[in-house]
Amino acid sequence: HVQLVESGGGSVQAGGSLTLTCTASVDLRTIYWMAWFRQAPGKEREAIAALYAPSGGPSYVGSVAGRFTLSKDFTKNTLNLQMNQLRSDDTAMYYCAADLDNNAGGWPSLQKYDAWGQGTQVTVS
Repeated sequence: HVQLVESGGGSVQAGGSLTLTCTASVDLRTIYWMAWFRQAPGKEREAIAALYAPSGGPSYVGSVAGRFTLSKDFTKNTLNLQMNQLRSDDTAMYYCAADLDNNAGGWPSLQKYDAWGQGTQVTVS
């Protein structure tokens, strides 16, 4: 049973920065894809960044490209999301997700991921 634990959320003023960390209970190299999703009140959960954990580089949705940076640390089994130039529309609950079985679908697809963290709140004012 894979566990994902997010940390690093909080409140920040517009233009500020936060770094989110997702810590996995297994070696990242045993996971296919890892992603960050977010869900704002009244909106659907959306993928914002992902990477193929063993060897791939990151992919981003347009609204965060150039502001957010996704990275992995095999020594700590963490997926990190550095968020800069935060805006009010970045306010949401942020979730880490893992594709454990190389599921079908592109990286933005919710159905691709079969392990989820509990979420961490980011509020930008």
